[in-house]
Amino acid sequence: MHIPKLCDRQRLLSLLLTISLTTLLVPPSLAQTPSIPSPSSAPLELDLLTKPKDYVITANTINPKGLTVPSLWWAQQNSERKLLDNWIAYPGSEKEPARVDLIVNQQIWSLLDYVERYDFVNRLGSSARNFGYNVRVFNYQKEPLATYTCNFNTSPALCSIQTTVKSKIGLQRLL
Repeated sequence: MHIPKLCDRQRLLSLLLTISLTTLLVPPSLAQTPSIPSPSSAPLELDLLTKPKDYVITANTINPKGLTVPSLWWAQQNSERKLLDNWIAYPGSEKEPARVDLIVNQQIWSLLDYVERYDFVNRLGSSARNFGYNVRVFNYQKEPLATYTCNFNTSPALCSIQTTVKSKIGLQRLL
């Protein structure tokens, strides 16, 4: 009866030693969480709304052969009709990942509290993420209001939401 206990202890000790050695031998770079890239710093190009180029997609772009990607029309028509005014989608390049610049109605945006803004950015960011796009939110004055940025090299994609908040004296800060 005493031998099985010794055998169990030896197995347990062997297992613990294996786990400890494996933990020590794994390079630290593999144990670190991958970072989320910074949002694009490219300027908002509002002129593309009236004079679109072949490489961009806006709320007015129609693909006669099928679904235009990214497809944000459903979100605009169903829940964001008054808030989401338009968007410009840029395909990815060697320099930058694909992104969608959302243009919102500033009057409606200013009526939303922080949680409602976060919810809006999260819902549209999740939709765009499914097509491989990051999101930036602007008003027509080209002021950045929020971002939804993902690291698409991980599975599932790691994403971050940042919003700007105006203080009572008009200064903006990033949250």
